[in-house]
Amino acid sequence: MSTATYTPDELKTLASAVMISGMAISMVDVGIVSTAIEATALGQEVASAAKKYPTNSIIQSLFSEEAVKQGKEAGTLKIEVKPEEMKPEVAVDTAIAKVNAAMEILNGKATPEEIQQFKEFIYNSAEHVANAAGSGIFGTGSKVSATEAAALTKLKAALGL
Repeated sequence: MSTATYTPDELKTLASAVMISGMAISMVDVGIVSTAIEATALGQEVASAAKKYPTNSIIQSLFSEEAVKQGKEAGTLKIEVKPEEMKPEVAVDTAIAKVNAAMEILNGKATPEEIQQFKEFIYNSAEHVANAAGSGIFGTGSKVSATEAAALTKLKAALGL
């Protein structure tokens, strides 16, 4: 495990990569109920991240109990995203830009293994969101819509997975 430390701005960028990737998958196929279910799914993934990746310093720096407490106090957990960045036609591109910004921070600071795990965590979180609710207004349609599947494929390619 690397012992890299991150500035509050770097932590915000890293957290944005995770959160906005999950949000983007949700936004490409919006439904009233399904979006709420998918937001909950993203929250669950983030809440369990520190336990799932106990040796990953990136994830621990963002989502350990101590990091979350410090983030709330410092305001680094507040992810800023403009409404126009989450429109269905640009949401995935917004997420990819956030992922690229996160990778710029991590290259040279974290180990290749940690970066790979972080990429997998981002993708798995987004995939969990896609599988959380079906398509349509009430989320009763097929679990992963064609639009979500295409968005996941684009995200996976951008992550190099």
